[in-house]
Amino acid sequence: MSEVPSNANEGCPGVGSENAGKTSGCAGCPNQKSCASGEKPPPDVDIPKIQDRFRHIKHKILILSGKGGVGKSTMTANLARALAADPTKQVAILDIDICGPSQPRMMGVEGEQVHQSADGWTPVSVADNLTVMSIAFLLGDKNDAVIWRGARKNGMIKQFLKDVDWGEVDYLLIDTPPGTSDEHISVVQFLLQAGPLDGALIVSTPQEISLLDVRKEVSFCRKTNVPILGVVENMAKFVCPNCSHTTLLFPSSTGGAETMCKEGGLDLLAQLPLEPALAEALDKGEDFFEKHPDSALVKSFLSLADKIKNNLGKQ
Repeated sequence: MSEVPSNANEGCPGVGSENAGKTSGCAGCPNQKSCASGEKPPPDVDIPKIQDRFRHIKHKILILSGKGGVGKSTMTANLARALAADPTKQVAILDIDICGPSQPRMMGVEGEQVHQSADGWTPVSVADNLTVMSIAFLLGDKNDAVIWRGARKNGMIKQFLKDVDWGEVDYLLIDTPPGTSDEHISVVQFLLQAGPLDGALIVSTPQEISLLDVRKEVSFCRKTNVPILGVVENMAKFVCPNCSHTTLLFPSSTGGAETMCKEGGLDLLAQLPLEPALAEALDKGEDFFEKHPDSALVKSFLSLADKIKNNLGKQ
């Protein structure tokens, strides 16, 4: 594994520091031993394997959020369905939220199992052009807690990247846990070494308490050289299904994501409305796009997918 970027998170003293590998923030880091000894870590023999897996994936997108509960996984699942609405495109989801994997439930494949062949793990099929891979498929009981230290999380993420047989994929969405923790550093390191990373979508809600953590996520991306594709403001408003009256459920005291994006030079790609029917559909593992094709939320997701495709096309 390559060196951890200096100050990749607040607990990392930096590989050039005399405290490298010796502080509490170094616990669980796979480079702790080499940093503490001053030795340069040897080349990671698994990087060529990851490169080989990812050479057939056109676009790799991280889905990030600074805070839990903002709807990051919900956004990932429905953006995947929006991208897959084009039957000529192959879409995949990689769920690396190790401690809280929710994609199998949301995508209606919770009871499925991952099959292993000579070519590696086969991701679970949701539709003809949509697949998903998650640690939830590997747990004996869906209620089992995943109580792992950083090194084991890193190993699991690497195994997902090098052992899953994705095949030809146009868009790979990587659903990450909240924050800027071990999982984020690991997946960014591996992906940047394996080839170009298209960038990250950052999910927020309007209130300032959420935006405080989003700004940390923006800082993480800039320090680790991950391009930011844009910001999605989730639960921006509630549209009554009976009278169409619009209500701001989470009023912002600072102008919400729109003001934050203007101040930080970021693109606000979408302001998604809150729709209770979506939560019900995801709980049941149903396709919201199929059940509510004319809803404002479906149209918003399809518009978001078009923006992302156009922006990636320009890149």
